[in-house]
Amino acid sequence: RKMREIVQGGELGELKRVVWIITNWYRTQSYYNSGGWRATWKGEGGGVLLNQCPHNLDLWQWITGMPCKIRGFCTEGKYHNIEVEDDATIYAEYPNGATGLFITTTGECPGTNRLEISGDRGKLVAEGGKLRFFKLNFSERDYNEAFGGMGFSNNDENYKMEVIDVDCGEYTTLKQHKGILQNFINCILNGEELIAPGYDGINGLSISNAAFLSSWTDSWVTLPVDGDLFLEKLNEKIEGSKAKQGVSEKTFDTEGSYGQQTK
Repeated sequence: RKMREIVQGGELGELKRVVWIITNWYRTQSYYNSGGWRATWKGEGGGVLLNQCPHNLDLWQWITGMPCKIRGFCTEGKYHNIEVEDDATIYAEYPNGATGLFITTTGECPGTNRLEISGDRGKLVAEGGKLRFFKLNFSERDYNEAFGGMGFSNNDENYKMEVIDVDCGEYTTLKQHKGILQNFINCILNGEELIAPGYDGINGLSISNAAFLSSWTDSWVTLPVDGDLFLEKLNEKIEGSKAKQGVSEKTFDTEGSYGQQTK
């Protein structure tokens, strides 16, 4: 929420690049074998992008806005015996020419969770539950035109970079699902503004749909996605879906397997 405030409020300047490495969604083969529906096109409709990463894709677009063009690389069964993707890389382009990179997998241990957003007036880095703002007191584009040297020096008082460990205190009381549900209740009872209105939900899904379609057709996909073509290709995947072998239906204790990125 604090990153969104800084980006959408203009403090970071015009968006240049966003890179999210979110590979701490590690899952074992036992996890995938715990249900016949898991990691199948027919039962789930996708893998890491659809099961583990909808929250991250949603936050990505919520903070920086929607890209206009996607090139997806989704590898099916790379690290597990499954028919859907367990490794994905998404390259994105924005209307202003900015670029984005989203990397995820359930097959990396230990994983990484680092979100870095660069703009004309600095860079935001969220990692390890902390947010750091490398804040410029000038426009990089203006500096590029005006400065006669070869690179950047932090010795000129007119052109300074301040490294700020951002205080997110006012937002730390929001405890993930519980906090969002309370916000929903407060909206109904007291008219509190919604943090995540339901109609926003299509945006994150649009990104994963575009990544799937791009990967399946080995081509660029523009947003909004061609829904008819996506459904046609998805149905082809569903028709080829096979019954899983070695399934042992069970319920896992999921404590500690999620949410590390938002402590």
